[in-house]
Amino acid sequence: MRIAIASDHAGFVQKDPLAEYLRSQGHEVFDLGPTTDARCDYPDFADKVARLVASGDAERGVLICGTGLGVAMTADKVPGVRAVPIQTTQFARLAREHNDANVIGLSGRFVSLEDNEQILDTFLTTSFAGGRHAGRVEKIMREDDADFPGVPAGFGR
Repeated sequence: MRIAIASDHAGFVQKDPLAEYLRSQGHEVFDLGPTTDARCDYPDFADKVARLVASGDAERGVLICGTGLGVAMTADKVPGVRAVPIQTTQFARLAREHNDANVIGLSGRFVSLEDNEQILDTFLTTSFAGGRHAGRVEKIMREDDADFPGVPAGFGR
């Protein structure tokens, strides 16, 4: 599988080991930075990974910051990306099975390298279940369409 990976300074300590782990599993890995642990802005690196996934040049994206939250929020703004912050293997499995997530945000500060490896294993080996979930993913993706007017609020109806 072709996988794009990047981090910010808070996730940098795990980026290179995770990239090497992915390579050892036979994946083609595109390391989009940074090259040092100097302070940097996670949105810049999340954008690089998300756009590579959205273009189809990478099949999945892996982002690491302090919590996994900011990188996932940023990546999810790119049309075609379904990014999720994940801290457990169970959530990784469900994000793939139910939501067809294609970018994962990992925590480099609160989750160990070993646990993140297991989370990645689950994220990369779990297939989308389709079925009843396919229509829901289509509804998620309609949010990328600038002409989609949104679902009327109805206020309680």
